[in-house]
Amino acid sequence: MSASSSFFKQINIVPRWIIFTLDLVISIISLTIAYLIKHNFDLSKANYSEFSRNILILTAINTGVFLSVKTYAGIIRYTSAQDSFRILASVLISNGLYFLISISSVAFTGLPIISSSILIINVLVCFLLMVTYRILVKYFFLYIKNINLDKRRVIVYGAGESGVAAKRTFDHDNRFNKSIIAFVDDDQRKVGKTIDGIKILDAVDLPELIEQHELDEIIFATHTIPLEHKNKIVDICLENDIKVLSVPSHDLWTSGKLQQTQIQKINIEDLLNRKSIEIDIANIQKELKGKRILITGAAGSIGSEIVRQLLKFDSDLIIMCDQSETGLHHLYLEVSETYFEANFLSFIGDVKDERRMHYLFETYKPHYVYHAAAYKHVPMMEDNASEAVKTNVWGTKIIADLSVKYGVQKFVMISTDKAVNPTNVMGASKRIAEIYVQSLNRSISNKDYTFTNGLSYLNGTNKNTRFITTRFGNVLGSNGSVIPRFKQQIEKGGPITVTHPEITRYFMTIPEACRLVLEAGCMGKGGEIYIFDMGKSVKIIELAKRMIRLAGLVPNQDIKIEYTGLRPGEKLFEELLNDNENTMPTHHEKIMIGKVREYLFDDIEGQVYDLVKCAKNNDDFQVVKSMKQIVHEFKSKNSVFEELDLIKAILND
Repeated sequence: MSASSSFFKQINIVPRWIIFTLDLVISIISLTIAYLIKHNFDLSKANYSEFSRNILILTAINTGVFLSVKTYAGIIRYTSAQDSFRILASVLISNGLYFLISISSVAFTGLPIISSSILIINVLVCFLLMVTYRILVKYFFLYIKNINLDKRRVIVYGAGESGVAAKRTFDHDNRFNKSIIAFVDDDQRKVGKTIDGIKILDAVDLPELIEQHELDEIIFATHTIPLEHKNKIVDICLENDIKVLSVPSHDLWTSGKLQQTQIQKINIEDLLNRKSIEIDIANIQKELKGKRILITGAAGSIGSEIVRQLLKFDSDLIIMCDQSETGLHHLYLEVSETYFEANFLSFIGDVKDERRMHYLFETYKPHYVYHAAAYKHVPMMEDNASEAVKTNVWGTKIIADLSVKYGVQKFVMISTDKAVNPTNVMGASKRIAEIYVQSLNRSISNKDYTFTNGLSYLNGTNKNTRFITTRFGNVLGSNGSVIPRFKQQIEKGGPITVTHPEITRYFMTIPEACRLVLEAGCMGKGGEIYIFDMGKSVKIIELAKRMIRLAGLVPNQDIKIEYTGLRPGEKLFEELLNDNENTMPTHHEKIMIGKVREYLFDDIEGQVYDLVKCAKNNDDFQVVKSMKQIVHEFKSKNSVFEELDLIKAILND
């Protein structure tokens, strides 16, 4: 690099006094040009005495105006339309003041100080010169900045506002070393046009462009691209060692401006997301308006998102219940800052604490209950079967029974696909909870609501509560989800641990799942088990490899992948229905009703009571044995409880 270019690179900002002086010099030059144009470039016709006087007067006026309007304040290499407006305002003000002085002179002496035509010409010339020299300096700095640099070659997908903002962010920020060789866009009206001299090409040709050009990066600056097409492009990029970045949506920009830190590597979640799910907002608003709503497990991944979505509706009170003090405190701070007009409160309590929950219902008398509280981690619950039953079964029974006692209109339970043909304690406990609330709803509908054990205080109460269950698979970004785990392992340099090379899972975003929960809760008449369309299952090993490549690394070279074996109770393939179940469609294409086996409430209530007695004695083997008697399809896998299935098989023989 030459000494001169090195010198100019050290000049980041031109001093303000230089800009101020240049502006005054430009104003003198522009007035000179105005005189020349006025006299058709015939200097013999000019009055030098008048010209000299006007130069002094206009320079004095401009000095005051430029200082007041601060035309010198902008950084030249970041000159924008706002700076142009400031310059135009200053030129109009200074020449306007001179015009007032001139007509005042006419009033008192009968002679103008300066010709009006000269002032008009001066306005145009002065504005043009002041803006032009700034643009020239701006591009000079860009040239000096980029000279002799080995810049990364970039294509920007999306020639809209985000794409233009990304391009100009690269131009202005020294930390970027990127050269945009082309924009691509799906809008045929834009194809063939240019932005800042860069051509807009057809997005259909992007795969060929990637192969033809020696690209280093591609930046997605649009959020309307079909997911299948986006995945195809990303796969091509990863195969060719091309880095993939993404620009966030406009509403996430800092103070309405795109920051360089916001242009980041694309997330795996962006490639798993599906088309945004539409729900009947008007119907949900109508049903929830003015209602008191209880969310159990409110500090969890699903519970907290349900809270966020419910706060958008005109409900009377949102009751956020959880036993996690820290999690609930963080949620309370978040909603306090975001939904300061809503009415909500935090309630510390454990769903299996019957007296505490009784106090909650007696105090606030909720109209709706969204029951998200549960233990969900499969291996941990396999080692703590009694606790799984206490929370997932007993806790659900307490909240369901209190919902009937206190006249809750609807009880919406959050279940899991692991309740289908369960192979683990967690899934079986959630299936028993499903069975209990569904049989309870059936008993209420048949008006034969009696109790064989314990909670006889419910007799004679309002029995109009409708129970609805929602069943779905893994959610992206939830506590314990595989994706955050993989991210942590990649950041540490690996290895990534996968339980089995053939294991697959369904994935859904947390907001998507919670929108469907609200929709299903409103459409439910009672007793339904709603099953959500989870899309296509994803092979976990392919997910891991893709995440490594997105991080700019090579699988099994930079980051190793290790197989650890299936964990206790873990399935290779998740299911949403067992072999004896089928579904019925609803008006929502993403929501189906599962037709499942029905149980008599008197039978299941007694079995649940006996199961909980075993759990309170912390007898895990007896707990699992009792669970298998309730859920006949419960077959343990990779678990110490497999011997119970073996004993059962021997006895049956």
